[in-house]
Amino acid sequence: MADETQIEQRTAAFAETFGKVRAEVGKVIVGHGEIVEGVLVALLAGGHALLEGLPGLGKTMLVKTLAQSLDLGFGRIQFTPDLMPADIIGTTILREGEGGTRSFDFQRGPVFNNVVLTDEINRATPKTQSALLEAMQEGSVTVGGVTHRLDQPFFVLATQNPIELEGTYPLPEAQLDRFLLKLLVPASNLGELVQILERTTGDAPEQPQKAADRDGLLAMRELVRKVPVARPVAEYAARLVLATHPRGEEAPAGVKSYVRFGASPRGAQALLLCGKVLALAQGRFHVAVDDLRRMAKPVLRHRLILNFDGEATGAGTDGVLDEVLARVAPQA
Repeated sequence: MADETQIEQRTAAFAETFGKVRAEVGKVIVGHGEIVEGVLVALLAGGHALLEGLPGLGKTMLVKTLAQSLDLGFGRIQFTPDLMPADIIGTTILREGEGGTRSFDFQRGPVFNNVVLTDEINRATPKTQSALLEAMQEGSVTVGGVTHRLDQPFFVLATQNPIELEGTYPLPEAQLDRFLLKLLVPASNLGELVQILERTTGDAPEQPQKAADRDGLLAMRELVRKVPVARPVAEYAARLVLATHPRGEEAPAGVKSYVRFGASPRGAQALLLCGKVLALAQGRFHVAVDDLRRMAKPVLRHRLILNFDGEATGAGTDGVLDEVLARVAPQA
């Protein structure tokens, strides 16, 4: 009984903190409720997120505000074609001390922050992209044969511009799979744009207050892993992923016609982790099928590889996923 009471208290505290952080971010960011929620879900699930949207939609401000509300270290890297791996992870330099003594000292790069924003990740060369993705996967960097652990929590939010293709190096599909979520940032509507103008062209704008700290965030991540998943819910996640494969038993016509390769097992893992965060954010200590359906597009849209027909007809991965969600029904 004591354990159940403790779980209920921790679940309620999780939901309360989640709401506070979202509210503090909302003091600065106008609209984009689903994007804010998605970024928080990725952070608490222990993954990384990729934001795709036009310039000037507040992606940088979103990440900076999130770091402020969580009292975490923030670093920003502007990706350019001439950016080198050492500019991200750091490098070993030779220092000369008193008496002519010399020693090697590791100079940390901007990746040594809790929240790292990488602007326009598709503008850097594959060599530089791989250095960042290695840090994301391993939680450490190796320079000169010495491994340096990254401070936890470590969260990377990468952005890319969908309309500029010249001078870019699109991420390979295998590397896109490393991102837990891909979030599409839409343009603001009339009301939101007016509110943005009022907030940004007047006197000092409102600043977010601290809603959580590093230790609290790590405790929330720990709780996420403890949320149980019923067998039918786990099977539903697996069925959704298998339905994205052209040869899957439940694959709809759109998948068979337009998809070359479906989502990997990482997609099913990501679905369950994100579902756990959503459940806790709503005060539940169990995952529901609706949690998985709600996160299906952000989790799977960058894990599908369309064939020539899919690209030529403009079917789009979101359209294919709509068909998958309509076809794959929860089992009674």
